[in-house]
Amino acid sequence: MSQENNVQAVFQQASNAVNFLRQHLNKIVIGQDRVIDEVITALLAGGHVLLEGVPGTGKTLLVRALAQGFSGQFNRIQFTPDLMPSDITGNYWFNSKEQAFVLQQGPVFTHLLLADEINRAPAKTQAALLQVMQEYSVTLDGKTHNVPTPFMVLATQNPIEQEGTYPLPEAQLDRFMFKILVDYPTVTDEIRLVNAVTSTENNDLLNNVERKQALTPKHIEQLKKITSRITCDEGIINYAVRLTTATRNNNGLSVGAGPRAGIALVNGARANALIRGNTFVTPDDVKKVWLPTVRHRVRLSVEAEISGQNIDDILREILLQVEAPRQ
Repeated sequence: MSQENNVQAVFQQASNAVNFLRQHLNKIVIGQDRVIDEVITALLAGGHVLLEGVPGTGKTLLVRALAQGFSGQFNRIQFTPDLMPSDITGNYWFNSKEQAFVLQQGPVFTHLLLADEINRAPAKTQAALLQVMQEYSVTLDGKTHNVPTPFMVLATQNPIEQEGTYPLPEAQLDRFMFKILVDYPTVTDEIRLVNAVTSTENNDLLNNVERKQALTPKHIEQLKKITSRITCDEGIINYAVRLTTATRNNNGLSVGAGPRAGIALVNGARANALIRGNTFVTPDDVKKVWLPTVRHRVRLSVEAEISGQNIDDILREILLQVEAPRQ
């Protein structure tokens, strides 16, 4: 087999694995096709996700289904105002029997970490996730411990206007590759959802789906490597940078996106190309991930707020104004 045919075969296997994961999630999380694609995109790109939506829209179910899809470990933390950083990372405790300090691993030692209602905890507790999200390791008492790979934080938050919530610090927000808005399903999808849930035992769709041979964490790591090798020419990179820099010169935004946004945009576009079955990135791949990549990294200006504009509308305008390279 020639090298070109071998590369094509590897890519085809990767594409089939991604399709398996999508089909698995679509059977369980009904009416959220866009959300599913964006979460898989972030997983392939090695990013973390902030899911925002009102309670009851399937955010927790999505994370559980994703873990089941590749036989990954899954832990959940319910963020509350009294949650301590050590409740997240773990700590050392003295074992009197062994006369030694023993590491008690926290919930971050997993493949998928669901940080549920992350904006219910104060900034100090939220900051406990900063190191592990960036470096995939935790430092306790001067010792560094690696978490399993792949590792992904999927944090949920209710709209910030709700009572008892804390805004996420800028540094924390920038660690999330995507901010994904989870909306209510359409009436048709909601009818399908209600029918599916009420016909299962314990109203749990996750245990009602036939389990085929699942992927493994090792497969996900291989998919991430293949994603990073998808061709992205200089014109696409230039386009991504021009888009992010345009946010810094827009009157509707008081804070623009930083360089990390451009990096996330290119990585997300690569992952979207793989999901579509392409071996190269196109401007459409960049456009597809533009909103989830940037919406949480910018801030509305006072004038824009007064006039009733929202961030997504301004970002769509920027997408129309910045010329895309010809394919």
